[in-house]
Parts: sequence; C-alpha cells; structure tokens
Amino acid sequence: MSDLSQVLPDFPVAQHARLLPVIERHRLTVADLLTLEVAEIGKRTKLPLLDVKRLCNAILAALHADLGVNGADGGDGKRSQDGSRPGQGSDVEAVSLRHTGAELLARPWHTISTLDVSLDAALGGGVPTGYITEVTGESGAGKTQFLLTLLLSVQLPPPHGLGRPALYISTEAALSTKRLSQILTQNPFFRALDADAAKPSLDRVISTVTPDLESQDHILTYQVPVEVARRNIGLIVLDSVAANYRAEFERGSGGSNMAARSAELVRLGHLLRELARKHDLAVVVANQVADRFSSSNPFANMTSSLPHSHSKSYLSAAKSSGSRSSAMTPGPQGHTPTRQQLGVMSQESPLASRSRNINLVNTANPFSTQNVEPSSSTADIVVRSSMPAPPEEFEPAPAVLSLDHQQRWFTGWGDDPYNHHHETLKTPSLGLVWTMQIAARIALFRRPAYGRKVVVDESSNITSTYDAADEGVASAGPYVKSWRRWMKVVFAPHVPSTGQGLEGAAEFEVVAGGLKGVEKAKNKRVKGIDD
Repeated sequence: MSDLSQVLPDFPVAQHARLLPVIERHRLTVADLLTLEVAEIGKRTKLPLLDVKRLCNAILAALHADLGVNGADGGDGKRSQDGSRPGQGSDVEAVSLRHTGAELLARPWHTISTLDVSLDAALGGGVPTGYITEVTGESGAGKTQFLLTLLLSVQLPPPHGLGRPALYISTEAALSTKRLSQILTQNPFFRALDADAAKPSLDRVISTVTPDLESQDHILTYQVPVEVARRNIGLIVLDSVAANYRAEFERGSGGSNMAARSAELVRLGHLLRELARKHDLAVVVANQVADRFSSSNPFANMTSSLPHSHSKSYLSAAKSSGSRSSAMTPGPQGHTPTRQQLGVMSQESPLASRSRNINLVNTANPFSTQNVEPSSSTADIVVRSSMPAPPEEFEPAPAVLSLDHQQRWFTGWGDDPYNHHHETLKTPSLGLVWTMQIAARIALFRRPAYGRKVVVDESSNITSTYDAADEGVASAGPYVKSWRRWMKVVFAPHVPSTGQGLEGAAEFEVVAGGLKGVEKAKNKRVKGIDD
C-alpha cells in the first residue's frame, strides 16, 4: 500500500509481509481496505479471505489506537462475526474519545509573543502552538525579522513564551547570528529583564540548512522528530518553504510535475501538523510571493462601452468556440476596441486563467473567419462543436465563482477597496494545495513613503520645496524617504481576519531590537501611496 507508511508509520508490516506486496501491486489504499468488502478485496488480489480479514482488522485496530478510540470489538475489526458492518444488525457500544470537547476547551492556550503589544493584539496574543502558521510577503517586508524575534521569545516563560528552545531550518541561507545577537541586546523587553532571570540565549537556537529537497525530506522525516523529543523543542521555523520546491519541480513543465509537487506538499503538511499536535509546539514557515498576471476575460467590461450593434456580436462571439486571439480582430469600419472599452483587466493567478474556457470567434460580423479557408494556424479556430449553441440570452457563470474573485479571501492580496490599478498584486507561492495545509496565514506588506526634495538657491539663500508636478524644475521630484510595513491576518483559527485591504492591519517598523508597532495616532489611513 502506497499510503500505509504515511497513515500508520508504526504499523507492524512484518506480520503481514506476504500480503502487502500483492496489495501494493493492485494499488489498494488504506481507505480501500476499510471500505471494501472482504470478498471484493479477495477477488481483486486472489488472497485468502481469512488473511485479508485479519489485515483489515489489524489496520482498523491500529487506527483506533492512534486516534484514542476504544470500540466495543476491542479493535477486532470493522465487521462482526456475521460479516456485517458496525451499526448494521450488530450491537455496538458507543465509542469513547480520548478527550471530550469540554476537556479540549479547558486546555491552557499557549502562544509565542512578538514582544510588541499592537502586533500581539492583532494576532490574538501571539503565534499559537499546535498549528502551522505561515508568514508571507515580498522581499524586504520583514519576514526574517519576524521569525528571528520568535526564535528568542519562545525561550521566555509564559505568557510571552514557552520556556523551550527553538529549531531553525533554512533552505536558502544560514541563520544570521549577528542579527539575532543584535535583537537580543537591543530589544527593550530583554533589556528590562532582571539580572537573575533566565534570559534567551543563542545556544538554545538549533539551526540547520537544507539546500535541496532530498536533504529537507530526510531531515524533517528522521532527524527533526528525534531532536524535538530530545530537546523539548517549542518552535520549528522553516525559512522558506517554497525555495526547494521551486528548484525541484519548476525545471520542466507539465501536469506530472505539478501532481508530484502537490503530493509532496500534502506529505509535508501532514508531517508538520503531526509534530505540532503531538508535542504542542508552534510551526512557523516563511513563504515567498509571486506576481499575479493579468489574463482575465477582456469582454467582461467592454460590452457596455461598445455600440449596441457591436456589443451584441461580441457577446455572441464569447459564447462560440474558437481562438482567444480573434478577440482583438478589427471590427466593422476598422473599429478596434480600445483599452478604455476593454476595461481594466483584473490580475489573477495562472491557475485562474487555465480554469477559464472562453474562446472567441465572431460569426455575426463580416470580419469573421467563417468564410476563410482554414490554414494550419487557423484550423482550430473554425472547428465547431457538435453540440447546439446556447441561446442568445445565455449568461456566463457569475464572476464570484471564479478563482480570481475567491482567492482574495485566502491570499491576502486583491481585497483592498482602495487598491490602485498600477499596483501589482501578489500571490503566495505553492498555490491552493499548500494553503489547505496551513491553519493561519500572516501577510506582511511594504509600501514606500515619499518625501519632497528641498532645493536651496545659493544666490538668494531661499529654500524651496518641489515635487515632480512643478513646472520648470525637472531635476527635483519626490523620493523614497522610508518604507512603511503592515502585518495582516488573512485567516486563522483563533482570531478573526484583519479585514479588507490594510484598514485594520497593524503597522510596524523594523528597528535594531526587532519589530516595533506604530502608534495608532501616527498610523494614517492607507491609500496605497502617502500624500
């Protein structure tokens, strides 16, 4: 079975060594063995029914032991003596879980502080244990500074930390111990600790580098669990999660690479979740972002701006089958849709563009390719479907069902009502598959704060302030004075999301002592670019 070692790593395979190779050859999974009838499994594999039944019972008993569920059959299997399933003619007692809901709610809530009041308030107290938390953002947004602060604060006693060491796994560069020492000596919280109090130390930060996916897989699978149990690790940091997967699976193209990458991401998520749940530790991963390309349907906003005779023909063209390139073919009297008529195309991910099936051929206009002899380049344009065409009043699916609209709720970008169209939207790497593996996503943003150049006239000793809009001053103009940064909770299980755009995001600065929140009085309304 391809997934038995992943579902039940401690399953005693030696006792069923004769059966497992045959089941592996027939591609039967654990789910198949638990849901299919014994007779069906025996028919497929040609194995003795009694041996198959014993294997299924052993797997079910191992799952019960792993989940802490005690059944009435004592783990004797999924079927009673008469072959019926539990609940189908057999008396089965109520199962008992390891912990009730009240016991889970009564558990103490542990978080790791960022050592800043405003950032902790936005995070609901800090980064929680028992979950995978992702910190994403473009280069220079402060991801590494955020992680380095957590490496030290986890060593503090509750409520600011766990009093436990940290493990730092890097996929790109070694741990910056110089910057870590600077945070340790310059942070006001550490400097205010009593002399006899236990202070964080660099000795309690274990670090390693995984330059490729093979070494990363080996370290996470075999060495990290041993190190966590031996040293009582309270925080695992993976910086960054996308680097090795990009290098390994983006060398070629094709669905096979994407399928293999998705399987590896699911396996990584399962491994990290098990470590977080079993040892009550926090797993924090840094993720990169990529630009979201513009490839939406240009006919979404153009029909209202074109003349009525043209808009109807363009709408019917969107319903026909053909080539996307024919959308920009000149219309009657040489009319070509302008950028204003096409509307502003939204920015979406490549996955969203691949999910669309909008093929454009205008059969109602004289410039249609219907009467043109097909060539090698236009053969796919004139091919018609055998299915009847939809009626004239047919409307396409609502835009709210597209990935372009839905991804704003889990990526962190695209939900800003004040977003300017010249700003490039971002998308966290590794796509929707990795998003399903994490419990919380924290997005960090960085935008420039512009200043005005001051020009001094030496002859008159007059100081003037100019910007780029002033005439006659070609050399003077705005310049990037500093960078403003925000932290936004995109989704999390323990705290509500920040909201649309950056209105409710917590602004912070990167200082010598780590991260420092900006006071609300100084935090002006975000409009994309400062006035």
